Amino acid sequence: MAVWDDVVGQERVQAQLFAAARDADLRVTVEARGEQPPDASKMTHAWLFTGPPGSGRSTAARAFAAALQCVSPDRALGREPGCGFCDGCHTALVGTHADVDVIRTDQLSIGVKETRELVRRAQLSPAGRRWQVIILEDADRLTEGAGNVLLKAVEEPAPRTVWLLCAPSLEDVLPTIRSRCRHLTLRTPPIAAVADVLIRRDGIEPDVAAAAARATQGHIGRARRLATDERARARRATVLKLPLRVEDIGGCLKAAQELIDAAAEDAQQVAEEVDVKETEDLKAALGAGAGGRMPRGTAGAMKELEDRQKRRKTRSQRDSLDLALTDLTGFYRDVLALQMGSEVALANDDVRDALDRIARASTPEGTLRRIEAVVACRQALDTNVAPLLAVEAMAVALRAG
Repeated sequence: MAVWDDVVGQERVQAQLFAAARDADLRVTVEARGEQPPDASKMTHAWLFTGPPGSGRSTAARAFAAALQCVSPDRALGREPGCGFCDGCHTALVGTHADVDVIRTDQLSIGVKETRELVRRAQLSPAGRRWQVIILEDADRLTEGAGNVLLKAVEEPAPRTVWLLCAPSLEDVLPTIRSRCRHLTLRTPPIAAVADVLIRRDGIEPDVAAAAARATQGHIGRARRLATDERARARRATVLKLPLRVEDIGGCLKAAQELIDAAAEDAQQVAEEVDVKETEDLKAALGAGAGGRMPRGTAGAMKELEDRQKRRKTRSQRDSLDLALTDLTGFYRDVLALQMGSEVALANDDVRDALDRIARASTPEGTLRRIEAVVACRQALDTNVAPLLAVEAMAVALRAG
């Protein structure tokens, strides 16, 4: 399986990356012979992948990184880099390649300290004599100070260092950084293509894969989780009941509280899977004695870990709540499609009775106002409004229509 097989529905982007990987491989080969590489090349030192959530930005970046590390002997026979089977491709894809660093954050932002360490690593020569590849999956979470630290590294890169930055849009990255990157825009993959990936790669039943791909409107990661996680399906079912429960103020407030509680529970479940192991590992590293008693001078390290876990839990709760609001927006989008007589496929056809009920009881203008209320709630959460207050205001607006 070639490294590009999981880059779903991105034929134009794939062609650009394919050509760049080919030129990069030619440069490595020519320089190894002590010759001067050709001036014209589709390869460059910094790339910016943008696209809506679920478009596969990090997947495309990983595939490109793997192609840059491809050491297949078939290249000598004219084959293109990115075979997917050689040691370079395999280790890059699974995250164990010495020259491929994948940076993601479970915090609300990426600060100056972490970015300086990243820049320091980027100055090292590649161990495998090919490329040092830095994939920054959350470039939109760089603080302004961190962005300025990264800027100098992008301006003056090491000879064999390649930066692959991922962000939802160009506006999420500092202008000074994006102006020094080659920009690739990814699109939302077709629903049929996402379903095919779930069947082929994850062994999911065709009916389940199709339903998950349709419900998430082509978001690959969410579709996989919906198809494989019973808790995700239960959470979505709870969210899609909300439009039927805002008939009075009491119902609005109760539905808002339940939505917040569901997001908190989801975040807690995620935290429990990681926090306990992290804490135990740190205690062991610091030399905890019998009964868990910690040596002197280790309180600061434990406090730093607790703070980091708290920030991660906050982000996880926000992400879970934002996902619920995305599902709610999709519900009202389907309602609007029914009211307008559109033939577009419904994302939430499994709750068709609820869609029909809301569509008959309201007008297209009211549905648009409800969609605007959900969008306003998401914007309020981005500006750190108290989650319960923002969701309660949204629920009341949904009732008013």
